[in-house]
This record gives sequence, structure tokens and C-alpha cells, in this order.
Amino acid sequence: MTEYDYDLIVIGSGPGGQKAAIAAAKLGKHVAVVDRHDMVGGVCVNTGTIPSKTLREAVLYLTGMSQRELYGASYQVKQDITIADLLSRTQHVVGREIQVVRAQLLRNHVELLTGTGRFLDAHTIAVEGSHRGDRHTITGDKVVIATGTSPARPSEVDFDAARVLDSDEILQLQEIPSTLVVVGAGVIGIEYASMFAALGSRVTVVEQRERMLDFCDPEIVESLKFHLRDLAVTFRFGEKVANVEVNDHATVTTLVSGKRIPADAVMYSAGRQGMTEELDLAAAGLEADHRGRLKVDEHYRTPVEHIYAVGDVIGFPALAATSMDQGRLAAYHAFGEPANELGSLQPIGIYTIPEISYVGATEAELTASAVPYEVGTARYRELARGQIAGDSYGMLKLLVSTTNRTLLGVHVFGTGATDLVHIGQAVMGCGGTVDYLVDAVFNYPTLSEAYKVAALDATNKIRALDRFAT
Repeated sequence: MTEYDYDLIVIGSGPGGQKAAIAAAKLGKHVAVVDRHDMVGGVCVNTGTIPSKTLREAVLYLTGMSQRELYGASYQVKQDITIADLLSRTQHVVGREIQVVRAQLLRNHVELLTGTGRFLDAHTIAVEGSHRGDRHTITGDKVVIATGTSPARPSEVDFDAARVLDSDEILQLQEIPSTLVVVGAGVIGIEYASMFAALGSRVTVVEQRERMLDFCDPEIVESLKFHLRDLAVTFRFGEKVANVEVNDHATVTTLVSGKRIPADAVMYSAGRQGMTEELDLAAAGLEADHRGRLKVDEHYRTPVEHIYAVGDVIGFPALAATSMDQGRLAAYHAFGEPANELGSLQPIGIYTIPEISYVGATEAELTASAVPYEVGTARYRELARGQIAGDSYGMLKLLVSTTNRTLLGVHVFGTGATDLVHIGQAVMGCGGTVDYLVDAVFNYPTLSEAYKVAALDATNKIRALDRFAT
């Protein structure tokens, strides 16, 4: 027995908090998770990753977009798609995921305490429920903060949850807008822009930078932009919003340049803000930065020795996948359990229509570092499975070292990109070379064959260089 109620208190039940709690429970620790009753599963399950990716699947299915190469440009599974059509699938999946989270916590004997957590001191948390006066306090030897983030909402913008919305509110629209302005060409903004464009909305993307997704391979990004323009998406790069006027029927977005864009609705995707305001961090001796994020060391420990933080609330890369491992590792470090650190090969997945995913270096990074490499490319239209699936635009690029033939980067655009990238990740993680992909036998017909095609392309180019050198 210790002087505390729990060995570990986790504030937040998203991917990072959930995995931290379960990892500690597996070590035999007494664990509690604190979260609001309407946020079990965190932002990921309720307003972020799960609903947005489920929406994407619903859009792809109902619009029949992935089948139009085969059945014609006008093919559609359902005519007059409504928000209700989209939400029915989304609500079903979200409900099931919440059940899964609850069941996993219960199975591991983790107590789920309903309410909002707030520090009274570095070891004491007040759990405040939804009913006035419903409050109790708990103490913990260790604490993990995993509260996630919420959309940043510029003070000059009048969000009305009807026509001017942030990315968490976008599914509160009463109908699919015929015209939509998306402010911000980051990952979330472009994902939603592609979904509504697929639904037939005329989308205008406003981005104050000159490029979008500049951390991705430029050729892949250009392919995505071409595809989105084909869906009637207009891009306004190097533009900043001055103000948004709203009435009962429409909006008008005025840019600093003087351009005025009428639209049924406006979605702001202006970054994310750490949800730390309600924690009363000062009582625990902590302080967040101007974006609500917490600083941690390599073991996810905050400046207060027994308090850890994981997930989006600590900033980059702010992905559900990495948050899960951060939570697990934070629990191991907190209780002295040996652990391998996160590997440097972490894939990035962008769930636009079509998908983008990559792992490793980009061509720009290799060029800037003066690393000699060769490119191998495979296009889905060259693959039997690509023809069967009706995907003529997809592509896979391998960046291969010309000195030792190892894979330096894998970049995929098209159907199944976020799954396909893991083959390259595994080869890279094991120190494999492009020759493994050349000699491997892949199921036929599959999209995975793109690896063999791209590997052959790269090795043929390297062979030509070697012949020239001799």
C-alpha cells in the first residue's frame, strides 16, 4: 500500500492516455483514467481521426468515386447524398470504438472516472462531474497528461457552428454545402477539402503560405493538386483571410488581397491548440506554451519529475499512431520498466482522396544533404490490380541509395497508400536493400507489386550508371 489512491492517474482517454493506462496496469499498477463522459476515447474517437476517416469511407462508397474509371464519370451508388447518410456510418463506428475503449480499460482493471480533471497540487486531482457540486479528489503517485488538442479558433472569426465552423464542428452542417471555403491547407484542411469536393461541393482552399503539405514529396503533392483541381477545387495560395461575413443563407470571405469569395459555409483549419486550460497546471508547478502544449524530455517527463505528458498535447508529430507508443513508453519509464525508444522510421499518412503516405527521406532532403540516390517509380495503371480497382492515377516512388542500394524513402499516392507504405517501412527498418524487392515474389494481382516494378526501375537506372562508369 502507498500513501496515494492510485499508482498512476491518466488525464485523458485518447490513444496516448489509454495505452499509458493499460501498460501500467499490465505492470500490476493501480490505475485510474479521468475523462468527460462524452469524450471517452478522446478527440481521436469522438471528433478527430475516427469520424473523419469513417466519413471518408462513406464518401468513397456512396459517391462511387473509386469505380468511375470502370462505370463512367457519372456513376454514383446513391443519388442526393445527405449529411444523414454520412453520419449514420460515422455514428455507428464511433459508438463501437467507444465500447472497445471502455472494454479494454475494464478488462485491464483500469478505473474510468467520469469528469474533468484539474490539479489541486502535483499529486492531487479534482474530478469535477457534469452536475453542479459533483466533485471528488483523488491522489496519484504518477500522473500522465494526455488531454489532446482542439482546433485553434482565431479571435477575429465569428464561429457560429452553423456556417462558420472549425474542423471539429464540420459534421454539424445541416446539409452538404454546394460551395465551401476551407481556410488552411494543412493535413486536416486538405482531407476535408477532398471529401467535400468528392461529394460535389465547389471548394476553395485559402492558404497564406505559397505551398501546401511542404513536408511531403513535391511530385506527390502536385499529383494530389491535379486530382483535386479535376474535382473543381480552387487553390488560393499566398492569401490571408481579412474577415468573413455571415447571414442566414450564405457567407462571404474577404481576403487581404481584396478578393471576395461567396460560399454556403466556411471551415477553418488553422492548427490545433493543446487542451490544458482547465487543468490548472500552475497548481502542479507546470506551464504550457502559447499553444497550450507541454514540454517533455526524451522519456516524456515534464519538468515536474513524476508528471508525464504524451500525444498531441506535446506537439509534433501529433499522430494517433505515435501517441499510442508515447503513452506505453511513458508508463514504462514512470515505473522503471526497460523499454526501447520509438524508432526514427515513422510513417506519415494523409487521408485525402486519394491517399498519401510516406516513410523516410524526401528527394529535397536527400539533395540538400548531398546524398546520392536514384528514383524508382511504379504507376498503378501499369499494374493489373490498378486496372481492376479502377485507379489509373496512383503511383509509388522508391528512393534508393546508389552507394549501398538501401531504401532511403518510400512515397505512395493512391488507393491503399497508408497500408502499402508499411512494406517499405519494414524493409527499411531491417536494413534491407532494393535487391530484396527485386527478388521477392508478390501475390498477383496486387497493388503491392508496385514495389517490384519500382525496384526494377531503380536498379535498371543504377545498372546503367555502373555500365557508364566502367
